[in-house]
This record gives sequence, C-alpha cells and structure tokens, in this order.
Amino acid sequence: MYKLLKTCGRAKRGEFHTPHGVIQTPVFMNVGTLAAIKGALSTEDLEKIKCQVELSNTYHLHLRPGDEVVKKLGGLHKFMVWDKPILTDSGGFQVFSLTSLRKITEEGVYFNSHIDGRKIFMGPEESMRIQSNLASTIAMAFDECIGIPAERNYVEQSVARTTRWLARSKAEIDRLNNLDDTINKKQMLFGINQGATYADIRIEHAKVISDMDLDGYAIGGLAVGETHEEMYRILEEVVPYLPQNKPTYLMGVGTPENILEAVERGVDFFDCVLPARNGRHANVYTNKGKLNLMNAKYELDDTPIDETCTCPTCQRYTKAYIRHLFKAKEMLAMRLCVMHNLHFFNTMMEEIRDAIENGTFAEYKKAKLEGFKENGK
Repeated sequence: MYKLLKTCGRAKRGEFHTPHGVIQTPVFMNVGTLAAIKGALSTEDLEKIKCQVELSNTYHLHLRPGDEVVKKLGGLHKFMVWDKPILTDSGGFQVFSLTSLRKITEEGVYFNSHIDGRKIFMGPEESMRIQSNLASTIAMAFDECIGIPAERNYVEQSVARTTRWLARSKAEIDRLNNLDDTINKKQMLFGINQGATYADIRIEHAKVISDMDLDGYAIGGLAVGETHEEMYRILEEVVPYLPQNKPTYLMGVGTPENILEAVERGVDFFDCVLPARNGRHANVYTNKGKLNLMNAKYELDDTPIDETCTCPTCQRYTKAYIRHLFKAKEMLAMRLCVMHNLHFFNTMMEEIRDAIENGTFAEYKKAKLEGFKENGK
C-alpha cells in the first residue's frame, strides 16, 4: 500500500508498505544483480549505508545458482541474509539485450544463455514463477524493452504485446501467491509502461495499465540511448497518466542529476548500476561533483573523498590511501568507493525526502545542481 504524505509541485513524498517493511520514497534501490553488490559489500554494509531496497536480477539468478536452488534455501531474503525489501526485475531487459541470441514470439522469448549457450525460454508465466521462487518483495511484470530509436509501427505492436504479457503476469502471480508452497504469498507486482519516445503511445499505454490496479508502475525503455532532454519530455508527458496513489518507478536511472529532474516530475523509485560501477573504477560522487581518484593530484591528499560525508569510508580513509589501493590493485579500493557512492545516493534521497516535506524541493534541487558543477562534472 502506498501512502502519499506530501507533494511539492509534482514531486511526491510517500511511504510504501510492503511485506518486508515500509519504504520511504523517493528511494534509490541498490543494485545487487546476483544477490550481492559488486564491490564486495555485505548485507551488514548495506545497513550502514542506509539501503532501503536491494534489487536483484531474475535472469542472472535463474542461470545461477538457479531459482529452484534459492527456493530450497528459503528464498532470496534468507539466502542473502537481508530482511528488508527486495525488488526483482523480470529478466526482460537482459533478455532483450541479447539481440543476436533471442527470438520473440507471442508466448515469450527463446534465447541462449550468455554463460554456456544453452537454449532457454522465458515468458510472463516463467518470469513470475522464477520471481516467486526467489520470493522477492516486488516482482516486475515481463515486458519488451524497446531500443531507441524505433519504428512507430514496431513500437505499437510491441506495446500491445507487453500489455497482453502484463495481463498474463498478473494472472500467474495471483495463482502463485495462493499456492501452499509459495514462500512469499504477498508478493507485489509492478507493471511497466513502454512506448519508446512516442508520447502518445506511452500515454495510451499508461491509461490501459493503470486500469489493471497493480501495486506500482514503472516507466521502462528510457536511459537506453535517447538524450536526457527526451527522457525528461517523456516523463513530463506520461507520469500524470499513472496513478498518483501508487509508486512510480523509473527503471535504470541514473545520475544524481537525472534523479533530481525525475523526482521533480513525480517519480518515486530509482535504480542504477552507475554508483557501484563508477566506484569500482575510482570515480566517486561528492556534493561538489564527481572525482577520479586516479588523478595524480590526489597522491598526497590526506582529506576524505567528501568532507561533508558521514559514510564509513569518509570517516576513516583519505583520497591518497584509496588512490594507492587502486594503483596497487587492492580489492579494498573498490569496496571503499562503492560503499561511499551508494551512501552518497542514499543520503541524497534522504535530503530529497526532507526537502519535499519542507516544501523546499525546488531550492534544494537548484543548490544541489550548482554544487555538482564545482569540479566541472
């Protein structure tokens, strides 16, 4: 259940009540593709860096260790020792990124595993069964993520099929939630809005899926090649047609700047691999912009990454030491930077929630964006 607490313009401040606890929104979900954050972060670390929701990947966990294995071990929460909410994506984005290895039909998608090449079939029912075995808090409906640019005719056909797949996903999750051996009988379902950069197709699709009364709604197929301006335009057009009394999730986004712009347009949920990926490559986020710790100017820098940051990394370690760790190819370098970056994102979401509550989001956003420019990026 989603409870809207406050609005500031179109920005929303809410609470999403789930079987695994309450999510304060807007929220950034920390991506742990294979039930772990890349960069050697543990579940205990996630608690220290204010993670509210962990996101895992249906496709990857289906391939290994196998969703049946996870079910036998008590589900994803027990498996990774995490008692807060988990969202699993449907596997659709990964399947559709395997362009040369897949074939789409009305039933679903035939594709080859990127690990060993074996043939696999996944449709709405299979995706729901895998996610039910994983026992995540929130399951995502199976959809087609359309590459941009795309021909209008193809987009119309694809969106119509995604709608039919959503109906099948909903029917299957309802069936699974009523089975005796299902671990999470209250698993929630989010539907996904598609339509590439055609605003009219997206709006019509938003209206159709809104009538299906799902637990939440995602906007998919953005941040896949279009400009930031195109993404913001689509959000401006589409978000008003999604239910105000349900969470809105912008999939795979993004940078701190993207998040601020999307919150302003009414988005509640975000996820992105960027903070962890950048951290593993010595790129760290600060309130004065992004830094590359491999830069020679940090060789003798005995200050933390961000002097205003309260993360475990900034409380103890210096830029010079972390730079040394990267140069020496020590794994600790990645761990410290990923921890900092995720803490930075989670803290920014806290600040966003406070600003919306206080009615000062516009001022907060302006100041934050100006701060990011101090280091040039």
